[in-house]
Amino acid sequence: METTTLGGGCFWCLEAVYDEMQGVVSVESGYMGGALPNPDYRSVCTGETGHVEVVQVTFDPAITSFREILEVFFAIHDPTSMDRQGNDAGTQYRSVIFYHSEEQRRIAQEMIAELSRDGYNRPIVTEVRPAAPFYIAEDYHQEYFRNNPRQPYCAFVVSPKVKKFREKFAAKMRKGA
Repeated sequence: METTTLGGGCFWCLEAVYDEMQGVVSVESGYMGGALPNPDYRSVCTGETGHVEVVQVTFDPAITSFREILEVFFAIHDPTSMDRQGNDAGTQYRSVIFYHSEEQRRIAQEMIAELSRDGYNRPIVTEVRPAAPFYIAEDYHQEYFRNNPRQPYCAFVVSPKVKKFREKFAAKMRKGA
């Protein structure tokens, strides 16, 4: 198994998508990258802790590669938007790849270079940083979309990202998702 940690706006969006991807064994919402030990949602939302809302994705590289994980990541969030995704604004929503190996760092940087050349008309602001301590988010954040699909944020923000994943990456969907 391999692990990566990604920040691309609200963790509910990323978790909902990766929950449906084949080869993904688990997805946990949490916080990474800040100075405060054991942060909670309220403190992270102040923007003062330095943490990012992230998902920690454990996947089977024999089924899905790290590059495929990143292809989905770059497709479902805006990597050109500094410290925000849509109406979610603040440093906790920045685009970041926390790598867990030198190979992940290399692949992430290669993909950003490729996308910068070929795919975006604005600079990609996604940070590539070494993994730091991961703090799992409160229980109510785990599987939030699955448990609250009719909640307005889920219906208007998360659901379209899941739909985009299902349409663009149908071949990468987990059977039964």
